[in-house]
Amino acid sequence: MHLLSPDSMDSQALMAQCDILLPSNKEWRMKNYFKLVEQQRALDANPFYKTVILPVVLYGCETWTLTLREEHRLRVFENKVLRKIFGAKRDEVTGEWRKLHNTELHALCSSPDIIRSIKSRRLRWAGHVARMGESRNAWAYRVLVGRPEGKRPLGRPRRRWEDNIKMDFREVGYDNREWINLAQERDQWRAYVRAAMNLRVP
Repeated sequence: MHLLSPDSMDSQALMAQCDILLPSNKEWRMKNYFKLVEQQRALDANPFYKTVILPVVLYGCETWTLTLREEHRLRVFENKVLRKIFGAKRDEVTGEWRKLHNTELHALCSSPDIIRSIKSRRLRWAGHVARMGESRNAWAYRVLVGRPEGKRPLGRPRRRWEDNIKMDFREVGYDNREWINLAQERDQWRAYVRAAMNLRVP
């Protein structure tokens, strides 16, 4: 193969000759480039998702009563938003672009799962309400411990906010029904809130 001397070639010819002589180097550079693009995209997307999207979506989530179906819809929404933010991924084997899998999305996004965020915020707010007590004349506490008068309609009762709190506690390993008394111990309560944030939600 005829090689050009450095004096008689321009930059494009030099790059072309290097690509012929070192094809593996070109592939390595391309793979490294796409990895850098993904890392930079993750650095730019994480603050945007945390500071712009999540606060809007989770506004008032401390008082939400969620069913399993609604939790699933929230996860689907989060994955859809993250795919829009992070974009597609270039497959290192085939070289084709594809959608990111759910595990890849959460590996790129450093913030906790949206359901874990809701559970931890709900437990944190429940602790505040339980510690209000009757002395502060707080309407939130009166709603929590109050019992409405009258007859309940027939059929299966709807899930209550307190039911979600008890379910969250069972997930972190606390199965005692007297959670209002537990909330008076701030340090122990904070430990359960942190445990809810670190839960592995399926």
